[in-house]
Amino acid sequence: QVQLVESGGGLVQPGGSLRLSCAASGFFLDYYAIGWFRQAPWKEREGVACISMSDGSAYYYADSVKGRSTISRDIAKNTVYLQMNSLKPEDTAVYSCAALVREGTSCRSKIYEYEYWGQGTQVTVSS
Repeated sequence: QVQLVESGGGLVQPGGSLRLSCAASGFFLDYYAIGWFRQAPWKEREGVACISMSDGSAYYYADSVKGRSTISRDIAKNTVYLQMNSLKPEDTAVYSCAALVREGTSCRSKIYEYEYWGQGTQVTVSS
Protein backbone atom coordinates (compact mmCIF):
# COMPACT_ATOMS: atom_id res chain seq x y z
CA GLN A 1 0.00 0.00 0.00
CA VAL A 2 3.00 2.29 0.33
CA GLN A 3 3.65 4.20 -2.87
CA LEU A 4 6.48 6.58 -3.60
CA VAL A 5 6.65 8.75 -6.70
CA GLU A 6 9.73 10.77 -7.58
CA SER A 7 9.78 13.83 -9.77
CA GLY A 8 11.93 16.84 -10.52
CA GLY A 9 14.73 15.27 -12.48
CA GLY A 10 15.94 16.52 -15.80
CA LEU A 11 18.85 17.90 -17.75
CA VAL A 12 20.83 20.69 -16.12
CA GLN A 13 24.15 22.35 -16.77
CA PRO A 14 27.05 21.93 -14.38
CA GLY A 15 26.64 24.34 -11.51
CA GLY A 16 22.88 24.29 -11.81
CA SER A 17 20.29 23.18 -9.30
CA LEU A 18 17.42 20.76 -9.05
CA ARG A 19 14.84 19.99 -6.43
CA LEU A 20 13.75 16.39 -6.43
CA SER A 21 10.44 15.42 -4.88
CA CYS A 22 9.30 12.18 -3.33
CA ALA A 23 5.56 12.05 -2.83
CA ALA A 24 4.53 9.40 -0.36
CA SER A 25 1.22 7.70 0.24
CA GLY A 26 -0.27 6.45 3.46
CA PHE A 27 0.40 7.90 6.86
CA PHE A 28 3.40 10.00 6.05
CA LEU A 29 4.43 10.73 9.60
CA ASP A 30 4.22 7.05 10.50
CA TYR A 31 7.08 6.25 8.16
CA TYR A 32 10.26 5.86 10.12
CA ALA A 33 12.52 7.42 7.52
CA ILE A 34 12.81 8.22 3.84
CA GLY A 35 16.08 8.03 2.02
CA TRP A 36 17.34 9.22 -1.34
CA PHE A 37 19.56 6.94 -3.36
CA ARG A 38 21.15 7.13 -6.76
CA GLN A 39 22.57 4.74 -9.26
CA ALA A 40 24.70 5.56 -12.24
CA PRO A 41 25.47 3.12 -15.06
CA TRP A 42 28.00 0.50 -14.05
CA LYS A 43 27.98 1.68 -10.47
CA GLU A 44 26.34 0.36 -7.36
CA ARG A 45 23.40 2.12 -5.84
CA GLU A 46 24.53 4.52 -3.18
CA GLY A 47 22.83 6.43 -0.43
CA VAL A 48 22.55 10.18 -0.89
CA ALA A 49 20.59 11.41 2.10
CA CYS A 50 18.13 10.25 4.72
CA ILE A 51 15.56 12.09 6.80
CA SER A 52 13.86 10.90 9.95
CA MET A 53 10.10 11.24 9.72
CA SER A 54 9.62 11.49 13.47
CA ASP A 55 11.26 14.89 13.77
CA GLY A 56 12.39 15.84 10.28
CA SER A 57 16.05 15.67 11.16
CA ALA A 58 18.52 14.88 8.43
CA TYR A 59 20.58 11.96 9.56
CA TYR A 60 22.87 11.34 6.63
CA TYR A 61 24.41 13.00 3.62
CA ALA A 62 26.86 11.31 1.35
CA ASP A 63 30.24 12.98 1.32
CA SER A 64 29.85 13.62 -2.39
CA VAL A 65 26.81 15.86 -1.85
CA LYS A 66 27.40 17.19 1.62
CA GLY A 67 27.35 20.96 1.78
CA ARG A 68 25.47 21.42 -1.47
CA SER A 69 22.37 19.29 -0.87
CA THR A 70 19.52 19.51 1.59
CA ILE A 71 16.88 16.94 2.42
CA SER A 72 13.63 18.22 3.86
CA ARG A 73 9.97 17.38 4.24
CA ASP A 74 6.62 19.05 3.80
CA ILE A 75 4.11 17.40 6.08
CA ALA A 76 1.10 19.03 4.45
CA LYS A 77 2.12 17.73 1.03
CA ASN A 78 3.36 14.33 2.20
CA THR A 79 6.53 15.02 0.29
CA VAL A 80 10.24 14.73 0.92
CA TYR A 81 12.57 16.92 -1.10
CA LEU A 82 16.17 16.74 -2.08
CA GLN A 83 17.53 20.12 -3.06
CA MET A 84 20.74 19.76 -5.02
CA ASN A 85 22.92 22.74 -5.87
CA SER A 86 26.21 23.15 -7.68
CA LEU A 87 25.50 20.03 -9.66
CA LYS A 88 28.38 18.17 -11.23
CA PRO A 89 28.51 15.72 -14.13
CA GLU A 90 29.26 12.97 -11.65
CA ASP A 91 25.85 13.59 -10.08
CA THR A 92 24.28 12.08 -13.19
CA ALA A 93 22.23 9.09 -12.10
CA VAL A 94 18.76 7.75 -11.53
CA TYR A 95 17.60 9.07 -8.19
CA SER A 96 15.15 7.01 -6.17
CA CYS A 97 13.49 7.50 -2.84
CA ALA A 98 12.75 4.67 -0.47
CA ALA A 99 10.81 4.31 2.75
CA LEU A 100 11.52 2.54 5.98
CA VAL A 101 8.20 1.36 7.39
CA ARG A 102 9.14 -1.52 9.64
CA GLU A 103 9.15 -0.87 13.34
CA GLY A 104 12.62 -0.43 14.67
CA THR A 105 14.14 0.94 11.49
CA SER A 106 15.72 4.35 11.13
CA CYS A 107 18.19 6.28 9.02
CA ARG A 108 20.79 4.05 10.64
CA SER A 109 19.34 1.11 8.73
CA LYS A 110 21.13 -0.48 5.81
CA ILE A 111 19.89 -0.20 2.26
CA TYR A 112 18.41 -3.69 2.28
CA GLU A 113 16.01 -2.67 5.04
CA TYR A 114 14.23 -0.16 2.81
CA GLU A 115 11.12 -2.06 1.81
CA TYR A 116 9.42 0.36 -0.58
CA TRP A 117 10.96 2.14 -3.52
CA GLY A 118 9.88 4.59 -6.15
CA GLN A 119 10.67 4.10 -9.81
CA GLY A 120 13.24 6.85 -9.89
CA THR A 121 13.83 10.08 -11.73
CA GLN A 122 16.71 10.72 -14.09
CA VAL A 123 19.16 13.49 -13.32
CA THR A 124 21.58 14.39 -16.08
CA VAL A 125 24.23 17.06 -15.56
CA SER A 126 25.86 18.02 -18.81
CA SER A 127 26.91 21.06 -20.76
